[in-house]
Amino acid sequence: MMKHAFCRTLAGLLILAGSGAAHGQIYKCTSPTGSVEYTDVNRGKQCKAMELPGVVVAAPPKHSAPAAPAGRLGAPPALVPGEFPRVDAAQQRARDADRRGILEEELRAEQQKLAEQRKAFNNGEPERQGDERNYAKYLERVAGMRDSISRTEKNIDALKREIANIR
Repeated sequence: MMKHAFCRTLAGLLILAGSGAAHGQIYKCTSPTGSVEYTDVNRGKQCKAMELPGVVVAAPPKHSAPAAPAGRLGAPPALVPGEFPRVDAAQQRARDADRRGILEEELRAEQQKLAEQRKAFNNGEPERQGDERNYAKYLERVAGMRDSISRTEKNIDALKREIANIR
């Protein structure tokens, strides 16, 4: 019983210690019956301010930033165009060229992969493997191949869109 009460008191102290940093001060209040309560409200003679090691007591932050747009509570203020970092045109062209090269290389690899997949798929009738005596197992592999081909086609379309978006 005593151990349980001590754990509850300790848990309350830790919770209030965490909230104490935001509210300012933590008080230990003893009632006339002898029960102890930890709070952030000073109730007079029955409460003593506590010094908690490792807990920094700070005032709540003052908000000097403009109000957040509707629907974005607590959002940081938006940057104005003058605050964005500038990149000169030659450097941007070089970056775009590098990006285009990387995307085109990925596109070639995906196209090669698609050609190999289609060859193995053999128009929906790939060769049966030795461990596929069960026809359901064969159909499962064929369905997986079909899904893989579809994913690769979607990757190719996405890469083409990305390349088209480069200036």
